[in-house]
Amino acid sequence: MGKSAPIAVLLVALGCGSGAANALGPQLEIPASAGEQCVEPTPVIRREHMRFLLHQRERTVHEGVRGARHSLVGCVSCHVNRDASGTAIPIDARGQFCEACHAFVGVRMDCFGCHATTPD
Repeated sequence: MGKSAPIAVLLVALGCGSGAANALGPQLEIPASAGEQCVEPTPVIRREHMRFLLHQRERTVHEGVRGARHSLVGCVSCHVNRDASGTAIPIDARGQFCEACHAFVGVRMDCFGCHATTPD
């Protein structure tokens, strides 16, 4: 396991992620834009999402592969919430899908310094 392994185990133990029934972790609702299921089973994506993103980053940077199964764009498109007017709320805004678990466990997200926080 890599550097993110202890954090991934903590996220799983605390129940972070959509539909979490653990009162200790953030309770995240599944956005209306989400499909019927994630690209991986929930326990797998909770535990391995960082590994998937890092692997996809390598494939994109070194091989030019974009829009693959574990792309950050896909995550943002599916997990973004919208306000009453239908405008996408940035996924890293306080209380939103990515930010809620990362804030809860004290992990800094640096993806969105460069990447879009809302779908195109």
